[in-house]
Amino acid sequence: MNRVFSKETKVLITPAAAARRAAEVKARSSWQLTAARLVRDPASIVSAIVIVLIVAFALGAPLVAQWTGHGPTEQFRESGLSSAGIPVGPSSEFILGTDQLGRDILVRLAYGARVSLLVGVVASLIASAIGILIGMIAGFFGGVVDTILSRVIDLVMSVPFLLVAIATVSVLGPSLQLSIAVIVFFSWTGLARVIRGQVLAIREREFVEAARSLGESPMSIMFTGVLPNLVVPIIVYTTLMIPAAIVFEATLSFLGLGIVPPTPSWGNMLADAANGSMYMVAPWMVLVPGLALLALTLAFNLLGDGLRDALDPSSTKGGK
Repeated sequence: MNRVFSKETKVLITPAAAARRAAEVKARSSWQLTAARLVRDPASIVSAIVIVLIVAFALGAPLVAQWTGHGPTEQFRESGLSSAGIPVGPSSEFILGTDQLGRDILVRLAYGARVSLLVGVVASLIASAIGILIGMIAGFFGGVVDTILSRVIDLVMSVPFLLVAIATVSVLGPSLQLSIAVIVFFSWTGLARVIRGQVLAIREREFVEAARSLGESPMSIMFTGVLPNLVVPIIVYTTLMIPAAIVFEATLSFLGLGIVPPTPSWGNMLADAANGSMYMVAPWMVLVPGLALLALTLAFNLLGDGLRDALDPSSTKGGK
Protein backbone atom coordinates (compact mmCIF):
# COMPACT_ATOMS: atom_id res chain seq x y z
CA MET A 1 0.00 0.00 0.00
CA ASN A 2 1.40 3.37 -0.99
CA ARG A 3 2.16 5.94 1.68
CA VAL A 4 2.42 9.70 1.34
CA PHE A 5 4.31 11.94 3.76
CA SER A 6 2.92 15.37 4.52
CA LYS A 7 5.66 18.02 4.15
CA GLU A 8 4.17 20.20 6.87
CA THR A 9 3.55 17.65 9.61
CA LYS A 10 5.81 14.76 8.55
CA VAL A 11 2.88 12.44 9.28
CA LEU A 12 2.30 9.32 7.23
CA ILE A 13 -1.03 9.52 5.36
CA THR A 14 -2.76 7.28 2.89
CA PRO A 15 -3.54 8.29 -0.72
CA ALA A 16 -7.26 8.33 0.15
CA ALA A 17 -6.65 10.78 2.98
CA ALA A 18 -4.47 12.91 0.71
CA ALA A 19 -7.25 12.97 -1.89
CA ARG A 20 -9.80 14.04 0.71
CA ARG A 21 -7.49 16.79 1.92
CA ALA A 22 -6.96 18.02 -1.63
CA ALA A 23 -10.72 18.03 -2.21
CA GLU A 24 -11.18 20.24 0.83
CA VAL A 25 -8.90 22.90 -0.66
CA LYS A 26 -11.15 24.91 -2.93
CA ALA A 27 -10.38 27.96 -4.97
CA ARG A 28 -12.03 31.06 -3.54
CA SER A 29 -12.98 34.20 -5.41
CA SER A 30 -11.67 37.63 -4.47
CA TRP A 31 -15.03 38.49 -2.89
CA GLN A 32 -14.91 35.32 -0.75
CA LEU A 33 -11.41 36.23 0.39
CA THR A 34 -12.60 39.77 1.14
CA ALA A 35 -15.53 38.45 3.18
CA ALA A 36 -13.19 36.13 5.09
CA ARG A 37 -10.86 39.03 5.95
CA LEU A 38 -13.81 41.22 6.94
CA VAL A 39 -15.23 38.55 9.26
CA ARG A 40 -11.91 38.40 11.10
CA ASP A 41 -12.23 42.10 12.01
CA PRO A 42 -14.33 42.38 15.23
CA ALA A 43 -14.86 46.14 14.83
CA SER A 44 -16.39 45.66 11.37
CA ILE A 45 -18.70 42.91 12.61
CA VAL A 46 -19.90 44.98 15.56
CA SER A 47 -20.37 48.02 13.30
CA ALA A 48 -22.40 46.00 10.80
CA ILE A 49 -24.60 44.67 13.62
CA VAL A 50 -25.18 48.22 14.93
CA ILE A 51 -26.13 49.45 11.45
CA VAL A 52 -28.51 46.53 10.91
CA LEU A 53 -30.16 47.16 14.29
CA ILE A 54 -30.62 50.89 13.57
CA VAL A 55 -32.03 50.13 10.12
CA ALA A 56 -34.45 47.61 11.66
CA PHE A 57 -35.37 50.20 14.30
CA ALA A 58 -36.11 52.75 11.57
CA LEU A 59 -38.11 50.33 9.43
CA GLY A 60 -40.07 49.28 12.51
CA ALA A 61 -40.98 52.85 13.50
CA PRO A 62 -44.73 52.27 12.90
CA LEU A 63 -44.52 49.16 15.10
CA VAL A 64 -42.80 51.20 17.83
CA ALA A 65 -45.56 53.79 17.61
CA GLN A 66 -48.23 51.08 17.74
CA TRP A 67 -46.55 49.38 20.69
CA THR A 68 -46.28 52.58 22.72
CA GLY A 69 -49.58 54.01 21.52
CA HIS A 70 -47.85 57.32 20.80
CA GLY A 71 -47.53 59.05 17.44
CA PRO A 72 -44.34 60.88 16.39
CA THR A 73 -46.03 64.29 16.53
CA GLU A 74 -48.64 63.51 19.19
CA GLN A 75 -48.41 65.73 22.28
CA PHE A 76 -49.18 64.46 25.78
CA ARG A 77 -49.35 67.65 27.78
CA GLU A 78 -50.94 66.02 30.82
CA SER A 79 -48.92 62.82 31.17
CA GLY A 80 -45.84 63.89 29.21
CA LEU A 81 -45.20 67.12 31.09
CA SER A 82 -44.95 67.85 34.78
CA SER A 83 -47.18 70.37 36.52
CA ALA A 84 -44.44 72.95 35.92
CA GLY A 85 -44.36 72.18 32.19
CA ILE A 86 -41.07 70.26 32.39
CA PRO A 87 -40.61 67.14 30.20
CA VAL A 88 -40.89 63.90 32.15
CA GLY A 89 -37.93 61.55 32.22
CA PRO A 90 -37.79 57.88 31.24
CA SER A 91 -40.66 55.90 32.70
CA SER A 92 -42.85 52.90 31.96
CA GLU A 93 -45.09 55.03 29.74
CA PHE A 94 -42.32 57.04 28.07
CA ILE A 95 -39.29 54.75 27.91
CA LEU A 96 -36.86 57.48 26.82
CA GLY A 97 -38.80 60.40 28.25
CA THR A 98 -40.56 63.26 26.47
CA ASP A 99 -39.55 66.56 24.91
CA GLN A 100 -40.68 70.12 25.67
CA LEU A 101 -44.06 69.51 23.98
CA GLY A 102 -44.75 66.19 25.70
CA ARG A 103 -43.91 64.06 22.65
CA ASP A 104 -42.48 60.55 23.06
CA ILE A 105 -38.75 60.67 22.32
CA LEU A 106 -38.53 56.93 21.58
CA VAL A 107 -41.10 57.19 18.80
CA ARG A 108 -39.56 60.37 17.43
CA LEU A 109 -36.13 58.72 17.52
CA ALA A 110 -37.41 55.84 15.39
CA TYR A 111 -39.01 58.11 12.81
CA GLY A 112 -35.98 60.41 12.91
CA ALA A 113 -33.76 57.43 12.08
CA ARG A 114 -35.77 57.01 8.89
CA VAL A 115 -34.98 60.57 7.85
CA SER A 116 -31.28 60.31 8.73
CA LEU A 117 -30.81 57.01 6.89
CA LEU A 118 -32.85 58.15 3.90
CA VAL A 119 -30.89 61.38 3.52
CA GLY A 120 -27.56 59.67 4.18
CA VAL A 121 -28.02 56.80 1.74
CA VAL A 122 -29.80 58.70 -1.06
CA ALA A 123 -27.47 61.72 -0.94
CA SER A 124 -24.39 59.49 -0.82
CA LEU A 125 -25.50 57.38 -3.79
CA ILE A 126 -26.31 60.44 -5.91
CA ALA A 127 -23.07 62.18 -4.92
CA SER A 128 -21.14 58.98 -5.59
CA ALA A 129 -22.63 58.66 -9.07
CA ILE A 130 -21.74 62.27 -9.88
CA GLY A 131 -18.24 61.94 -8.47
CA ILE A 132 -17.59 58.70 -10.38
CA LEU A 133 -18.78 60.15 -13.68
CA ILE A 134 -16.85 63.42 -13.41
CA GLY A 135 -13.73 61.73 -12.05
CA MET A 136 -13.72 59.14 -14.84
CA ILE A 137 -14.21 61.74 -17.56
CA ALA A 138 -11.47 64.00 -16.15
CA GLY A 139 -8.98 61.19 -15.70
CA PHE A 140 -9.69 59.32 -18.93
CA PHE A 141 -9.71 62.21 -21.39
CA GLY A 142 -7.12 64.40 -19.65
CA GLY A 143 -5.91 67.60 -21.25
CA VAL A 144 -8.32 70.52 -21.37
CA VAL A 145 -11.23 68.38 -20.11
CA ASP A 146 -9.22 67.35 -17.06
CA THR A 147 -8.15 70.94 -16.39
CA ILE A 148 -11.70 72.33 -16.58
CA LEU A 149 -13.27 69.60 -14.43
CA SER A 150 -10.44 69.79 -11.88
CA ARG A 151 -10.98 73.54 -11.53
CA VAL A 152 -14.73 72.93 -11.09
CA ILE A 153 -13.93 70.47 -8.31
CA ASP A 154 -11.62 73.00 -6.65
CA LEU A 155 -14.30 75.69 -6.95
CA VAL A 156 -17.00 73.56 -5.32
CA MET A 157 -14.63 72.55 -2.52
CA SER A 158 -13.84 76.20 -1.81
CA VAL A 159 -17.49 77.28 -1.49
CA PRO A 160 -18.52 77.83 2.18
CA PHE A 161 -21.08 75.21 3.10
CA LEU A 162 -23.17 77.12 5.63
CA LEU A 163 -23.42 80.32 3.62
CA VAL A 164 -24.73 78.48 0.56
CA ALA A 165 -27.16 76.46 2.69
CA ILE A 166 -28.51 79.55 4.43
CA ALA A 167 -28.85 81.49 1.16
CA THR A 168 -30.54 78.59 -0.62
CA VAL A 169 -33.00 77.87 2.16
CA SER A 170 -33.86 81.56 2.56
CA VAL A 171 -34.93 81.60 -1.08
CA LEU A 172 -36.51 78.16 -1.54
CA GLY A 173 -37.49 77.26 2.03
CA PRO A 174 -36.38 74.20 4.02
CA SER A 175 -37.38 70.74 2.78
CA LEU A 176 -36.12 67.17 2.58
CA GLN A 177 -35.39 67.46 -1.14
CA LEU A 178 -33.42 70.67 -0.63
CA SER A 179 -31.40 69.08 2.16
CA ILE A 180 -30.43 66.19 -0.11
CA ALA A 181 -29.56 68.59 -2.96
CA VAL A 182 -27.30 70.71 -0.73
CA ILE A 183 -25.56 67.63 0.69
CA VAL A 184 -25.01 66.18 -2.79
CA PHE A 185 -23.58 69.47 -4.04
CA PHE A 186 -20.87 69.43 -1.36
CA SER A 187 -20.21 65.67 -1.21
CA TRP A 188 -19.23 64.50 -4.69
CA THR A 189 -15.92 66.33 -5.00
CA GLY A 190 -13.84 64.10 -2.73
CA LEU A 191 -14.73 60.91 -4.58
CA ALA A 192 -14.26 62.64 -7.94
CA ARG A 193 -10.66 63.47 -7.04
CA VAL A 194 -9.95 59.90 -5.93
CA ILE A 195 -11.52 58.40 -9.08
CA ARG A 196 -9.62 60.83 -11.31
CA GLY A 197 -6.31 59.76 -9.79
CA GLN A 198 -7.16 56.08 -10.19
CA VAL A 199 -8.25 56.51 -13.82
CA LEU A 200 -5.06 58.41 -14.69
CA ALA A 201 -3.11 55.27 -13.79
CA ILE A 202 -5.56 52.74 -15.25
CA ARG A 203 -5.80 54.38 -18.68
CA GLU A 204 -2.13 53.60 -19.34
CA ARG A 205 -2.52 49.85 -18.83
CA GLU A 206 -2.25 47.31 -21.61
CA PHE A 207 -5.89 46.25 -21.69
CA VAL A 208 -6.99 49.85 -22.31
CA GLU A 209 -4.49 50.19 -25.16
CA ALA A 210 -5.72 46.88 -26.58
CA ALA A 211 -9.33 48.05 -26.43
CA ARG A 212 -8.37 51.27 -28.25
CA SER A 213 -6.55 49.30 -30.95
CA LEU A 214 -9.67 47.19 -31.48
CA GLY A 215 -11.69 50.32 -32.17
CA GLU A 216 -13.80 50.47 -29.00
CA SER A 217 -15.33 53.85 -28.24
CA PRO A 218 -14.02 55.86 -25.27
CA MET A 219 -17.34 55.51 -23.43
CA SER A 220 -17.29 51.75 -23.91
CA ILE A 221 -13.73 51.52 -22.59
CA MET A 222 -14.62 53.70 -19.59
CA PHE A 223 -17.66 51.71 -18.47
CA THR A 224 -16.63 48.17 -19.45
CA GLY A 225 -12.88 48.32 -18.92
CA VAL A 226 -12.04 51.08 -16.46
CA LEU A 227 -15.10 51.16 -14.17
CA PRO A 228 -14.80 47.53 -12.94
CA ASN A 229 -11.30 48.36 -11.69
CA LEU A 230 -12.70 51.15 -9.53
CA VAL A 231 -15.03 48.99 -7.44
CA VAL A 232 -12.82 49.05 -4.33
CA PRO A 233 -12.48 52.85 -3.93
CA ILE A 234 -16.13 53.33 -4.90
CA ILE A 235 -17.39 50.94 -2.21
CA VAL A 236 -15.07 52.31 0.47
CA TYR A 237 -15.65 56.01 -0.19
CA THR A 238 -19.40 55.65 -0.67
CA THR A 239 -19.60 53.87 2.68
CA LEU A 240 -17.63 56.68 4.30
CA MET A 241 -19.81 59.33 2.63
CA ILE A 242 -22.97 58.05 4.31
CA PRO A 243 -22.06 59.16 7.87
CA ALA A 244 -20.84 62.51 6.53
CA ALA A 245 -24.20 63.01 4.81
CA ILE A 246 -26.05 62.05 8.00
CA VAL A 247 -24.06 64.62 9.98
CA PHE A 248 -24.72 67.20 7.23
CA GLU A 249 -28.46 66.61 7.55
CA ALA A 250 -28.30 66.83 11.34
CA THR A 251 -26.39 70.11 11.06
CA LEU A 252 -28.90 71.59 8.63
CA SER A 253 -31.86 70.50 10.75
CA PHE A 254 -30.18 71.77 13.92
CA LEU A 255 -29.83 75.20 12.30
CA GLY A 256 -33.42 75.12 11.06
CA LEU A 257 -32.34 74.69 7.44
CA GLY A 258 -33.26 71.04 6.95
CA ILE A 259 -36.29 68.93 7.84
CA VAL A 260 -39.32 71.04 8.66
CA PRO A 261 -40.88 70.43 12.11
CA PRO A 262 -42.91 68.68 13.36
CA THR A 263 -41.42 65.93 11.18
CA PRO A 264 -38.83 64.35 13.46
CA SER A 265 -35.16 64.13 12.58
CA TRP A 266 -32.19 63.67 14.85
CA GLY A 267 -30.97 67.14 13.96
CA ASN A 268 -34.14 69.01 14.91
CA MET A 269 -34.44 66.84 18.05
CA LEU A 270 -31.05 68.20 19.09
CA ALA A 271 -32.25 71.68 18.16
CA ASP A 272 -35.30 71.22 20.42
CA ALA A 273 -32.95 70.32 23.27
CA ALA A 274 -30.90 73.47 22.66
CA ASN A 275 -33.91 75.81 22.52
CA GLY A 276 -34.33 77.44 25.88
CA SER A 277 -31.52 75.28 27.28
CA MET A 278 -33.95 72.40 27.72
CA TYR A 279 -31.01 70.01 28.03
CA MET A 280 -30.32 71.52 31.46
CA VAL A 281 -33.62 70.24 32.87
CA ALA A 282 -34.12 67.32 30.48
CA PRO A 283 -30.68 65.90 29.58
CA TRP A 284 -32.25 62.90 27.85
CA MET A 285 -33.44 65.25 25.09
CA VAL A 286 -29.85 65.74 23.93
CA LEU A 287 -28.34 62.44 25.08
CA VAL A 288 -30.75 60.15 23.22
CA PRO A 289 -30.49 61.62 19.69
CA GLY A 290 -26.85 62.58 20.25
CA LEU A 291 -25.80 59.06 21.20
CA ALA A 292 -27.86 57.58 18.36
CA LEU A 293 -26.17 59.92 15.87
CA LEU A 294 -22.76 59.07 17.32
CA ALA A 295 -23.41 55.32 17.19
CA LEU A 296 -24.62 55.40 13.57
CA THR A 297 -21.83 57.59 12.21
CA LEU A 298 -19.15 55.71 14.15
CA ALA A 299 -20.49 52.37 12.91
CA PHE A 300 -20.40 53.50 9.28
CA ASN A 301 -16.89 54.91 9.67
CA LEU A 302 -15.56 51.72 11.29
CA LEU A 303 -17.27 49.59 8.66
CA GLY A 304 -15.75 51.74 5.92
CA ASP A 305 -12.29 51.30 7.44
CA GLY A 306 -12.87 47.56 7.70
CA LEU A 307 -13.97 47.35 4.06
CA ARG A 308 -10.90 49.28 2.97
CA ASP A 309 -8.60 46.87 4.81
CA ALA A 310 -10.49 43.80 3.61
CA LEU A 311 -10.57 44.91 -0.03
CA ASP A 312 -6.87 45.79 -0.01
CA PRO A 313 -4.85 42.58 0.56
CA SER A 314 -1.63 44.59 0.70
CA SER A 315 -2.69 46.45 3.84
CA THR A 316 -1.42 45.31 7.22
CA LYS A 317 -4.84 44.34 8.61
CA GLY A 318 -6.20 43.10 5.32
CA GLY A 319 -3.31 40.75 4.76
CA LYS A 320 -3.72 38.87 8.00
